[in-house]
Amino acid sequence: MEDCIFCKIANGTIGSNTVYEDEDFRAIMDIAPAAMGHVIILPKAHAANVFEIDEELYGKGMKLAKKLAAAVKQATGCEGINVLQNNGTAAGQTVFHLHIHIVPRYDEDTVNVKWKPMSPAAEELAAMCEKIRNEI
Repeated sequence: MEDCIFCKIANGTIGSNTVYEDEDFRAIMDIAPAAMGHVIILPKAHAANVFEIDEELYGKGMKLAKKLAAAVKQATGCEGINVLQNNGTAAGQTVFHLHIHIVPRYDEDTVNVKWKPMSPAAEELAAMCEKIRNEI
């Protein structure tokens, strides 16, 4: 898409601090990182979210995420890693070009990707399980 900033970055029209590139992806340093060493993986082909991306390409992206997570962990010495991929505004997506975050984590950092666990009844879980299973 000609007006998509991540398409422009992924395809080299706009410069970036690139940590990895192949025929399908460019991985760059996030310019507004949650933690130092935060990398984002951008597919070169535009897809707004997980529902639009080619399944095989998404699989390649997740394989790359594993490789880059290991590199980020080694380079930063962090104690943990979040691999995140947001879909939709409610999920925190702000740029509507699918991207995968690799975020180094430390025991005392201020990164917030936590939630308050729910306590649904067993019947509620079973009912939701059935609804999801029926959609597969």
